[in-house]
Amino acid sequence: MQIINNYIDSVFNKQDAILEEVITSIEENGMPAISVSASSGKLLSMLVSMTGAKNILEVGALGGYSGICLARGFGSDGKLTSLELEEKYAQLAYSNLAKAGFGEQVTYITGPALQSLEKLVQSNERFDFFFIDADKDNYENYLNYCVKLANPDAIIVTDNVLAAGSVADPNAKPKRYTELMKKFNVAVANHPQLESIIIPIGDGMTLSKVKK
Repeated sequence: MQIINNYIDSVFNKQDAILEEVITSIEENGMPAISVSASSGKLLSMLVSMTGAKNILEVGALGGYSGICLARGFGSDGKLTSLELEEKYAQLAYSNLAKAGFGEQVTYITGPALQSLEKLVQSNERFDFFFIDADKDNYENYLNYCVKLANPDAIIVTDNVLAAGSVADPNAKPKRYTELMKKFNVAVANHPQLESIIIPIGDGMTLSKVKK
């Protein structure tokens, strides 16, 4: 799986100074190096652009790498709301989004994401694109909240669903979240309000469309 991803990155991704600076800032702040892969980021930009999404909700900001990729897809008239547990992470993410030119289009809400999602539901907020990349224990909860907050035909993208291939390969070294992802993948595949498929890029992304 890693060999394939390395090949994709080498062919389709060119040097990106802004995103490389984000990676450096994450390392310098002692944060985990768990941003989406370069190809996964490019896919996010393309999906937002192709679907015409203008109001995006991100669950898990880290240092803003995926946030920049999402914002690049909606241009000057989109809005990104990002949920992040750690205030330090949210501050760095905002700084990086501002440097990339999206400071006026992004809002960070800090604290436990489930609480933030409940508040968004109570406020009758609606979004047309979602990206979930946070603690795996709550993936199913995050997914169900996103469905509640979704406009018809909204897109939900979820990262890390292949767990380095360990969900499918019994010989692969299991990740801490392998069993969680197995359970989550089955739940997504059988969700009555979603039409979904896994895209084997990066650590695996589930692409789901909310049915009308």
